[in-house]
Amino acid sequence: MAPLYDPATEKAKDAKACIDQFEFPDIPCIYPVVWVRAREAALICRAMGKRICDAHEWEGACAGALEPPDYRFDLAKGVPPNVAVERMRQAHNRVHGAHKVWAYGDHYEKGLCASSSVKTPGCSGGSWTGCGSNTFPSGYFPDCHSKLGVYDLHGNAAEHMNLPLEESQMASRGSLSLGYTEMKGSWFIFDTYYAHEDWCRWRAPFWHGGRVMDPHSHENYHLGFRCCKTIRED
Repeated sequence: MAPLYDPATEKAKDAKACIDQFEFPDIPCIYPVVWVRAREAALICRAMGKRICDAHEWEGACAGALEPPDYRFDLAKGVPPNVAVERMRQAHNRVHGAHKVWAYGDHYEKGLCASSSVKTPGCSGGSWTGCGSNTFPSGYFPDCHSKLGVYDLHGNAAEHMNLPLEESQMASRGSLSLGYTEMKGSWFIFDTYYAHEDWCRWRAPFWHGGRVMDPHSHENYHLGFRCCKTIRED
């Protein structure tokens, strides 16, 4: 695992949490697991003595610097979850949109990550029957890593994360009930079709939204996960 911290003000030894370097099963040269529900991801992480990551932790791993949680819980009060997520994401993206970064640099580049939909001949760029999962073994693209040493944050599988709508839903604060699903990163079609934004701190709309621990939480052919672990409490 890689330590999560801010190199501008901290050292690796100061980290309070860490994150898997590779998509689950966190083994280099092994294909990432897909077809996983968010609930299954959370339970698998827990069974391994880890936990699912909060959105800001994944974003920090990607951007190369962990920032304090910036969830605008005040915007989520008294409104449906889909409205809360949209309000919170807009506020978050406005703050970080002026300084977009990717794990490997300050602009999007083709060919650096596992984002090639042409791996399967005839792949149209987004179907299980025509493309399969179309992933590469973890770490196959050696330049596709962040400054904190975390790989495949762009391309390969998209990843389940936890998006809390109140403090009691933060995995990093010990919550087991957890918040709502957030799909982070990009998947294998982006070098052919840039389907949506994928800079490190970008937060997505309420796609396939639901509680992380819902038994029917979303799964698909290009969706996996990675785990975090609390090293010490604040």
